[in-house]
Amino acid sequence: MRYFRIIISSRWLYWLIRFALGSIFVYAGFIKLIDPRAFARIISQYDLVPEILLAPVAIGIPSLELLAGLGLILNIRGSLGVIFGLLVTFVFVLWYGILRNLEIDCGCFTAQELRGLNGLKNAFYRDLIMITGVFYLFLYSRMRSGAASITFSVLEKLKPRRN
Repeated sequence: MRYFRIIISSRWLYWLIRFALGSIFVYAGFIKLIDPRAFARIISQYDLVPEILLAPVAIGIPSLELLAGLGLILNIRGSLGVIFGLLVTFVFVLWYGILRNLEIDCGCFTAQELRGLNGLKNAFYRDLIMITGVFYLFLYSRMRSGAASITFSVLEKLKPRRN
């Protein structure tokens, strides 16, 4: 338990994960904003967004990704929550594509990235890993504010005792 707490409380790990997640979102948003028509075509293949909303969604999502990524890098309040919301949305969309056996690009980065059903599965698992990083950032923030001390004290009481 002590080593877990040391790892969780590492300031370097916190900054590394925060910068990595933020950079991924800045990059993904920027790449999609360069060619919003290509991203709109990918979105249309999921058949989840009405045609009239494709353009606003194809510009809005990448803009939100870019701003939330910058916000996370610059430690702007609320950006982690936006990234969490985006990731949860992406996971559900990817899951939907996997369940429908869609053989399309995930739409995560470029139009040439990750082709076919395995691409959707890889993106799905990658997003789950990023959600784990978001949970770590939330836990670190709570721990720094003192709210997590209650959680750790409860975990210590549940730890099996040696005889």
